[in-house]
Amino acid sequence: MKRLWVVALALGLVVVFSAAVFAVDVKFSGEFYAAGLYLDKTSLNKNGYYKPASKTTAMESGKDGSYKVADVYVNPGISTAFYYQRLRLKTDFIVSPGLVLITRADFMERAWGANRSASMISDGKGGYTAAQPAVDSAGTVAENENIAIDWAYVEYKSPIGVFSVGYMNYGSTGTIFGNNSAPQGRIKYSYTYGPLTINPTISKVKEKSFTAKNAATWTDADNDVYHLEGIYGWKGGKAGFNVNYYRSAENRPVAGSLYKMTYLLFTPYVMAQIGPVALQAELNYATGTAKAYEEYAGLGPDIRMEQWSGWVDATADFKMAYVGASVAYVSGDDPGTANKLEGGSLNGGRDWNPCLIMFNYYDRGQWVGSLSGYDGSTDSGPMTNAWFFQLRGGVRPVDKLDIMASVSYAMADKKPWATAGDPTSVYASNSYGWEVDVTATYKITNNLSYMLGAGYFFTGDYYKGKVKTTPSDLNNDYMIINKLTLTF
Repeated sequence: MKRLWVVALALGLVVVFSAAVFAVDVKFSGEFYAAGLYLDKTSLNKNGYYKPASKTTAMESGKDGSYKVADVYVNPGISTAFYYQRLRLKTDFIVSPGLVLITRADFMERAWGANRSASMISDGKGGYTAAQPAVDSAGTVAENENIAIDWAYVEYKSPIGVFSVGYMNYGSTGTIFGNNSAPQGRIKYSYTYGPLTINPTISKVKEKSFTAKNAATWTDADNDVYHLEGIYGWKGGKAGFNVNYYRSAENRPVAGSLYKMTYLLFTPYVMAQIGPVALQAELNYATGTAKAYEEYAGLGPDIRMEQWSGWVDATADFKMAYVGASVAYVSGDDPGTANKLEGGSLNGGRDWNPCLIMFNYYDRGQWVGSLSGYDGSTDSGPMTNAWFFQLRGGVRPVDKLDIMASVSYAMADKKPWATAGDPTSVYASNSYGWEVDVTATYKITNNLSYMLGAGYFFTGDYYKGKVKTTPSDLNNDYMIINKLTLTF
C-alpha cells in the first residue's frame, strides 16, 4: 500500500511540474553571421624608414667615429585578412499573457582560429584584475568569444502600462544616428494613450557603492541616467522628444581628479514616410558640467559642456531603384577653450555605420581596430568632431538582388592641436577624406542573405597632423568584405 502511495505521489509531482512547464511558451529569435574581411592597410601612414630633413636627438655613429642623423621609422601599417562570426539568440519565456521573461545572449563572437582574449589583465606588478565588459555587452570580450548573456529582464503589461525591470537594451533612442546600444540595468515604464506614448526610465550605468566585491571607501560615486521620452505616432511616421539627465560620479574617488559630471541631453527626432520618400532627422544638444570639481580639491575651475550633434537623411524608393542622401554633424572640442568642452561626449554612434571604412565600428572598428595617422589622428569607429556628407543610389534588377553605391566626404569640425596648450601645433587640414563604397546583397531565402562589398578611402590631409618638416605621406586604403547572414 505504501508503495502505491509513493508511486501516486510521484506521478502527482510529475503532473504538477509538467503542467508548470507546459504553461510557459518559449519563443526564439536571433541572427547568425559569418564574414570574411580584407583591409589593405591597418595604418594610414605611408612612410617606412626615412631620413629626417634636419638633425634631431636621434643620432647614430658611423664606422669612422662620426655621427649622423639616424633613420626614423614610421609604421606604414600592414594588410590583414580574416574570417569572423557571431550568433545572437533572443529567448522570450511567456509565463502568462502579458508577462514575459526576456533574455539575449551572444555566442562565439570571434575571429576564426585567432587567439582568445584575456579574461584577466596584468597590472605590471605581478597582480591581475578582471577585464572590463566590452563597450556593447554585459560580458567581457573573452566571454563574448564563448557566451555572454546581455539581457535578462521581466516585462509586465499591466492595465496601467508596461513595466520592464532588469538588464535590457540601453543607448538607442529615436533614429539610428547617435545610438550606442549596450545592455544596462534599468527600470522602465511605458504608457500609451491614443497616439501618445511616454517612457520614464532609470538606468544604472556603473555601480561603485560598497558591495562584497567592491570595498569602496566613498559613497555616492555611481553613474546614473534618468530618462523621460514622449513619442507621438501617426500613420506613416512618428516624432519624439527625449530628455536624459546624466550624473556620472565615478571619478569622485580618483586621486588627482575628484570631480563629477552632470549634464542634460535633449533629443528631438522625427521619422516619416511621404510618398516614396523616407525622411529621418535628429538633433542632440548636451549642456551642463563636464567636470565639477570638489570644493576642497583645488584642481581648478569647473569645465562647462556645450555639445551638438544631428543628422538629416532622406531616401526615395522607386521599387527597382532608389536614391538617398545624408548630412550629419558632431561638434568638436575647441582646443583654445580650456574651461569649456564642445565635443567628446556625443558621437555618431556605434550602431550607425555609413561607410565600409570611414566611421564604421561594426565591421571595421570592432574587428580591425582604429585607423591611425600622425600626431594622434585616428578613426576609431563612431563619428566624432565631423561634418559628414553622403550621396547614394541603388538598383534591384531582380527581387532578390540589391546593388548600392555611395560617395561620402567628411571633414573635421575643429582642428586639434598636436600638443596640448600649443596653438602652433594645430593640424594642417580638416579634411578626413573621400570614400566610395559598392555593396551587393543577394537574398538566398527569406531568412538567408549574402553580401559582398568593396570600399576605397581617399585619405584626407587631416591625418598628416600638424605642419612638419619631416615626411608625413599618407596611404589611401581599401576594404573588401563578404558576409553571410541568417535571421530567424
